[in-house]
Amino acid sequence: MRNYSATPATRALTPTGGFLERFSYSLNPYIGCAFGDSGGCPYCYVRALPVARAQAGPWGTWVIAKSNLLELLERELRALERSGKLERAAVIMSSATDPYQGMERRMRLTRGALELFVRRPPRRLLLQTRSPMIERDLDLLIQLGPHLIASITVETDDEQVRRALTPSSPSIARRLAAARRLRAAGVFVQLAVSPMMPNDPERLAELADGAADRVVVDTYFDGDGSGGRRSRGLKMEELYARLGYEGWFRPGAERELMVAMRARMGAERVLFSREGFNAV
Repeated sequence: MRNYSATPATRALTPTGGFLERFSYSLNPYIGCAFGDSGGCPYCYVRALPVARAQAGPWGTWVIAKSNLLELLERELRALERSGKLERAAVIMSSATDPYQGMERRMRLTRGALELFVRRPPRRLLLQTRSPMIERDLDLLIQLGPHLIASITVETDDEQVRRALTPSSPSIARRLAAARRLRAAGVFVQLAVSPMMPNDPERLAELADGAADRVVVDTYFDGDGSGGRRSRGLKMEELYARLGYEGWFRPGAERELMVAMRARMGAERVLFSREGFNAV
């Protein structure tokens, strides 16, 4: 059972840096995660951050909507436009939670934010999700044109792996179908193989080639911001061993996929980790 609530925020756009060094701001319409009430995605580092204690109950069982997000965002975008900073800004939505939570069907904060961005677009907006609900907003994504990167998480090509590691996430086939639909409509689509889970490199490369303009591959070691310590702290090594995937939890496990991807798509369409996510 999930607990949904709403609370006012103090700001919409949060200055960012670190791993996301080329982004000016992050925008998180929601706090928490609705992709699974058994802890969500086991690799999610946000589960170990203070924000995961914003509400009682295990991570994955609650979501908080920022009730005044749209009023704040409109005010902040207007201020950035007046100062001349908006045309240079890169925004990621979202860095710590999926903008297409189930609660979005009722609250429509992500859609409202996109409507504001259409009127006052930053230099670049990266919309990061694993949810096919992104298709609902195709009309706005088209209007954002070259300002937008629609980034869809696809960690593997293997449904058995997906069911074992992230059973409450949308199917791989459904996510790829959404990516293909967006791309066919002229939206720039990025597949985020992040973190890379066990896969068939040749098959995943073939699927990505038909669904995305580019791919970013990331790992438990390069992408967790701590050389793998966060991932180990989340017991991912033990989980992989228990599932028989231990050979995949090691630095360098991504090399075969990178070779297959670049052979299929070209090096310019296949990026890696921090450099890839910051190619905005």
